[in-house]
Order: sequence, then C-alpha cells, then structure tokens
Amino acid sequence: MRGAGPLPHPTRRHSMHDTSPAAAQPSFRPGYHFTPSRNWINDPNGLVCFDGEYHLFYQYNPDGDVWGNIGWGHAVSTDLLHWEELPVALHADEDTLVFSGSVVVDAANTGGFAAPGETALVALFTAARRSGGLQNQHLAYSVDRGRTWTRYRANPVLDLGLAEFRDPKVQWYAPGGYWLMAVALPERHQVSFHASDDLKAWRHLSDFGPAGAVDGIWECPDLIPMPWRGGTAWVLKVDVFAGHVSGSTGGQYFVGDFDGVRFMPYPGQAPRWSDYGADFYAALSWNGLPETASPVWIGWMNNHRYAAQTPSHPWRGAMSLPRRLALREDAHGLRLVQQVPPQLAGRRTGHRHDSGLVADGQSRRWGLGGTAMQWEIHARFALRGARETGLRLGYGSDGTLGETLVGIDAQAGTAFIDRSRSGLMTDHPDFRGRRSAPVAPGPEVALRILVDSCSVEVFVNDGEAVMTELVFPAAPAGTLTLYAAGGAVDLLSLDLWQIA
Repeated sequence: MRGAGPLPHPTRRHSMHDTSPAAAQPSFRPGYHFTPSRNWINDPNGLVCFDGEYHLFYQYNPDGDVWGNIGWGHAVSTDLLHWEELPVALHADEDTLVFSGSVVVDAANTGGFAAPGETALVALFTAARRSGGLQNQHLAYSVDRGRTWTRYRANPVLDLGLAEFRDPKVQWYAPGGYWLMAVALPERHQVSFHASDDLKAWRHLSDFGPAGAVDGIWECPDLIPMPWRGGTAWVLKVDVFAGHVSGSTGGQYFVGDFDGVRFMPYPGQAPRWSDYGADFYAALSWNGLPETASPVWIGWMNNHRYAAQTPSHPWRGAMSLPRRLALREDAHGLRLVQQVPPQLAGRRTGHRHDSGLVADGQSRRWGLGGTAMQWEIHARFALRGARETGLRLGYGSDGTLGETLVGIDAQAGTAFIDRSRSGLMTDHPDFRGRRSAPVAPGPEVALRILVDSCSVEVFVNDGEAVMTELVFPAAPAGTLTLYAAGGAVDLLSLDLWQIA
C-alpha cells in the first residue's frame, strides 16, 4: 500500500520477556505479536524465507508515530514468534515514497544481480512520487541476506503512467517458467497480472475484476497456490478500503484456477472475507517456503480509519499472528482455513482445565489475577437452546473496568466479538461495536481466543472463520466469565493458558 541505506538505530530483539525501556511503556505493547521498537508501521511487505530466516518487511515511518515518509522497515525470525528488528531496508528519498511490494529469491540469477557464489534477493515495490501522484514499480536487490539493498539503475521496471497502480506481489510460476506479478489497479477494482523472464522487463497477461466488493479501492493483492485434491487451487486475495463486512476495511478472497494467463473463480464460488474483524488488513504470504509447506501469511493488525489515534507510544501499529493456510469444502464451496503456527503452544504456561459446566441464566467466573494480558483460551460449546452465550473478558481485578465479549449468537448463526465496552477508543464510531462471523451448522462450536495486551484474535471451529480486533483496556484482564441468555448452554470444555 501507500509506505536506500540503513537507519542508524541499534538492532533490537523482540522476545516474550522483553524488559527494555521501550517495551516497558506503555502497557499496550504486545507480548507475542510483532511491533517495532518505535514509530509507525502498517502493511507487511516483502515476506520471504531464505537461509533459515523469515524476513518481515513492513511500511515504516522512521520519523514519527503517524503515517509519513514511508519506507520499508525490516525484521527477521527463525520461528515466526521471536523477531529481531534490523535497520531500515529501503528509505524514501527526496522524490518518492516506498509503498508495498514483495521479495523473491532469485536462485537461478535470472536478473543477473548476483556474482558467482551469491544469491540475490530481489524486491519489487511501488515507488510513489511525492509530487505529481505517479505510481510505478521499482526493483532493488540484496546479495547479503537482505541486510543492505541496491536500487536498480534502470527503474522503473513497470510503468503504466497511472496515479493509482501499486502493491506488486511476485512469485515464480513454475508451470510457465517465468516470474508472475499480481498488482492492484485500485480505482478500477482490478488485479493486473504480468510476467517476466528476468524481473526487469514485464509483459501484460490479463486483468481480473471488478468483482465482489467494489465500494472502496482495491489494494494489496496476493495470488496463492493451494494444494487441493491432488492438484492446485488458487486463492486470489485483495483488500478493500470500504464495504467490508466489518463496516470498514478488510480483505476478500476468490478461489479458482490460474492457467498461466488468467485467474478464473470456480463456477458458483462466491467471494469470501479473509477476516471478519475490523483489524486485519493487507495480508501477505511468505515466498520461499519449502514446496511441501503450508502457505503462511500475516496481516497488519489495525485500521486506517483510526490507526493514527490508537493510544500507544512510542510505537504505533502491530502485526497479526502468522497464520497457516489451507482449504476446506463446505456448503458454499471452498473456504480458506487459517490456523496459528503450532510453535505457539511452546509458549503456554499455567494450564487450567474445566469441563461439563452448564449455564442457564447463571454465570461461572474464573479469576485471572489482573496482572497479565497474554492469554490463550479454548472453549467448546453445545448451545442447548440458548439464544446467546459466550465468554466475558473482564478488566481490572474484579472485572469491573470494562469488558470484551466473545460469543455465539445462535439465532443468527454467528460467532461475534464485541468491544463496545473494552476501554479506550470505544467512543470512536468506527471502533466500537460488535462484529460477527458465520458459524457452520453443527452440534458444537469451538472458539480459540488469543489475547495479547491490545488485541483479540478469535478462531472459530479450527480456523474456518477468524475475527481480529484491537482493544485498549484500562487494566489487565482480571476475570473470565461464562454467560448464557435465553436458554441453557453446555460448556463442554475450557482450557486456559497464559502465554509466556
């Protein structure tokens, strides 16, 4: 979206027990989601796995905690949970800002940027002119594992003379033996596909759209090959700046076939939402994963309608948890299933388990201590006639300083998250309220709830639907309460861990 030389700040390691001064204030800093040590971030960029490292680039303002002077920040990880923040990879210059894009491993040196014994990482990104409004696609390369970058002397490599033309996602298309780019034409509500043999000269293949949600501009496309029944299905994700199910911004995806030239949704396969909450945007998948690995993506955990007003300092903006992707069939076609990487389980501590509880106009409360804000909650429900049931996360030692509700609306057939009384920001019209996700019919509903200081991520029925929302409570969580309205509910099991 709209985001060379290093920035002279020290390398910083983000861990579960980060006690640096920047991490100690404020209390909203997440414990197991990535944030920069300071300043503004938004969209993830350039996700690539190379030489044992996951690279996370991201839109970054080195000069402040609001959007501006955008370039690419940089962090690396060996496990997708602990991140080492590195110097800025790509800086804005006097003429252009560095918006979103992607990075590939040019193992065959098709671009000719690597000397013998080297492997080039190649970044394709949108350069946005500070004056005149022109956006086109530029190239930079690195031969030292992404630590320093050289801009290609013949930039731009793709220029349509447009003011709105951005966010290239590039990958190697093995069946055709060429590089494939998906790039957004935002005001046309289209994703444009281009091919290249050397990452420098690009030829147009086709355009997809308008389709699905077109109330707002389209941004940040990703075309993801997914294994399905011995073959490959393709998921085309694109973000919309308005018209999302949450009432503001978010991502939609189409499932279909890519024949080397065109993307075509499967007949009868309607577009779906990648996340039903208000705070999951610009998701991007990692390049360079092993062929047998499940695709993994990550999104910006925020919303442009209020991102500049969130009460965090000296940082502003965080990433979601990385999510493994798979396809699952239901009554409406193929659904994208998202699951947290299994290594998160290694951070659990202090397990509590309960089962066989019944709520019928009565509630059941568990104490959380009121000192920690990193929790993982697994709950399985059988509704037994209840109109609504769920878990109330109460803030403060006695749970009276606000609450976030996560529950099930049986009449509507949805799961929901309600942050209307979650603390700060709830007076903002685009922040407060309840968002819902569909629940497949069945005798049970399972919710996996991940709480981390300023965020709640809810995975419904093993990731068939996800809701991601920010919260800014006045105090840490002190209580967890089971409630039911309009009938009885069986809480079949409850598992609770603190995340170290």
